[in-house]
Amino acid sequence: MTVIYWSIITVLFIVAFVGLVYPIIPSVLFIAAGFLLYGVFFSFEPFGFLFWSVQIVLIIALFAADYLANLVGVKKFGGSKAGIWGSTIGLLVGPFIIPVAGIIIGPFIGAVLAEFIFQKRSISEAARIGFGSLVGFFSGAVTKGVIQVIMIVYFLVVVF
Repeated sequence: MTVIYWSIITVLFIVAFVGLVYPIIPSVLFIAAGFLLYGVFFSFEPFGFLFWSVQIVLIIALFAADYLANLVGVKKFGGSKAGIWGSTIGLLVGPFIIPVAGIIIGPFIGAVLAEFIFQKRSISEAARIGFGSLVGFFSGAVTKGVIQVIMIVYFLVVVF
């Protein structure tokens, strides 16, 4: 049974990393589910106050990285709140309209359309801001990936 339990926990962690590319998947919930299932399958004993405190700080860092990366990416390239909203909506909708490629095209088109329509920017300005949304998305995904690795490695250190 141990192999089955660890397989389930591993699948949850893998799905969390898929959430880096498909933001509709709540990565942090899958990581937390892995921790909780470990407790149910084996024991909650290794999870003391320090463990949960560190994990909560890292969860907050995950949410902050997600928000700040998009904000900084769009703002650095001259975007407005409309561009940030457009990028976010494109990020969530894009993968459903254009599977796989939508994760890249969605935020770009969302930011471009929002800046062009609501802020009356030229196409070249809007495209530059759209590029900024992509920079923000990719830097956020890398940052979140690093944080998720830290969360899982810390979990493994605690349980072994």
